[in-house]
Amino acid sequence: MEEPLLGRLSAGGCCSYNTLKAWLPILSWLPRYRLKWLQMDLLAGITVGLTTVPQALAYAEVAGLPVQYGLYSAFMGGFIYTLLGTSKDVTLGPTAIMSLLCFSVVGGQPHRAVLLSLLCGVIQAGMALLRLGFLLDFISFPVIKGFTCAAAVTIGFGQVKNILGLQGIPHPFYLEVYYTFFKIPEAKIGDVVLGLLCLTLLVMLMLMKTGLGSEDAPRYARLSRKLVWAVATMRNALVVVAASLIAFSWDAYGYHVFTITGKISQGLPPFRPPPTSDTTANGTVVSFGEIVEDFGGGLAVIPFMGLLESIAIAKAFASQNDYRIDANQELLAIGVTNIMGSFVSAYPVTGSFGRTAVNSQTGVCTPAGGIVTGVIVLLSLAFLMPAFYYIPKASLAAVIICAVAPMVDYRIVVKMWRIRKLDLLPFVVTFLMSFWQLQYGIIGGVAVSGVLLLYNTARPQIKVSDHGALVMELSSGLSFPATEYLSHIIHTHALKASPPRSVVLDCHHVSIIDYTVISELRDVLRQFKQRDVQLIFSRLQLSVLEVLQAADLEGLRYTDSVEAALLQVESGRLLDD
Repeated sequence: MEEPLLGRLSAGGCCSYNTLKAWLPILSWLPRYRLKWLQMDLLAGITVGLTTVPQALAYAEVAGLPVQYGLYSAFMGGFIYTLLGTSKDVTLGPTAIMSLLCFSVVGGQPHRAVLLSLLCGVIQAGMALLRLGFLLDFISFPVIKGFTCAAAVTIGFGQVKNILGLQGIPHPFYLEVYYTFFKIPEAKIGDVVLGLLCLTLLVMLMLMKTGLGSEDAPRYARLSRKLVWAVATMRNALVVVAASLIAFSWDAYGYHVFTITGKISQGLPPFRPPPTSDTTANGTVVSFGEIVEDFGGGLAVIPFMGLLESIAIAKAFASQNDYRIDANQELLAIGVTNIMGSFVSAYPVTGSFGRTAVNSQTGVCTPAGGIVTGVIVLLSLAFLMPAFYYIPKASLAAVIICAVAPMVDYRIVVKMWRIRKLDLLPFVVTFLMSFWQLQYGIIGGVAVSGVLLLYNTARPQIKVSDHGALVMELSSGLSFPATEYLSHIIHTHALKASPPRSVVLDCHHVSIIDYTVISELRDVLRQFKQRDVQLIFSRLQLSVLEVLQAADLEGLRYTDSVEAALLQVESGRLLDD
């Protein structure tokens, strides 16, 4: 009896370890970790870190928060994702879209932004534990594209005021457009020149990176290529540092020609629970329930968009680099990152496409590269915050504009027009409504997509052909919304014809059928019998046949092929004659 018991304990231990590995993916790669991987992860982590710091500062501006909150939000993801993530490439942190969504919900109030991070994390982690990732499938590609295009336009244009050095521009998009043009005469020459110079340098470095030669070039050319790639990859950091030095130089001589970031909090954020209440300027205490009520639909949109953005990125790079991800585990990683981030004053984060691309191109081998990135952000918070005082807002605006410009994908409109024109409807609705309120754009687009989906369910394609008897080929499953439409087609073409005609229902595409359809078919079969004509089912799938037989339909006939059904109809006519 000893051996089987040991065997059972061994099997149980193995099962427990596999379960633990499923929840902690780090256990699947850490035991195999190599020195070569460490070298590549260090290189990738440093490269991504130098990209993350200036972007995090810039995205905090988009969220309407003090710039240090961008860095507070940029380091926790690297540590958590190393433990829980299933993609070696993905980097979590602040992004342009999440920053804009955060601003649209909390209006630049830091305490509420931190609480929003906690609530988003709880929702995301809850969805992961309940395996609700399939809900993301209901947000269609046209809706995503419409939203990202509108968000890119909103974010990009929102930075024009910083390029021009304008103050007092209201935040609603239509007012922002009006007052930006209205106040152009007030533009500061220093900010305009510096902003345009930063934009030019960023675009040039971006074009240099995309125009690099092949890996098969001679040795000296390969070295040159790597140098250009490194400079172009770190372009954000280089441009921001150069702009800061210029601003510092002018300021040292007493010329305040640039709008700079100014005084910001120094040091690491305290580790403490996020605030569950807020106090207004006049001393009124706002309760947790009132804050959640103020968040409104944003509390549903932000977690969904965060999950959607990150999982889409993870899937894209998993496909590119030939490995697989676990979508529900990705949900858990993002959720826990946002929960833990709220304890260090972070606002909601998600996967960043740009930084993930840099991570992948640098040759990262495991998620451990995120630890290096996180350490670089922490070092910046600990030691470099005084230097950020002189960062010109125009340079951060240039970084943001260059980051979001590729998101405006006008070619997708042409593709949708060619493939399926109806997909332009949710795209346009999402795009236009997002300029009103971002969350309304998502909700409106999903609603339109849902209506189109339900319409296709309620009006399945039914191909009718005449072979002596009418053959009706159903193109999809039959569920209750389609019942009335199917009944209408049968009555119009067969039962109301003079004389009434027999029908063969070709059901080889039908894989599901429900009780409402069964009830309608019972009535239709009775009407066929009253008119002395036949209704024959052909090519039924086994699951559908079992349902029909269990329903005990009177007069039910079925065959394995359309030809056999037509022969039955013909033989029935001959008997009648």
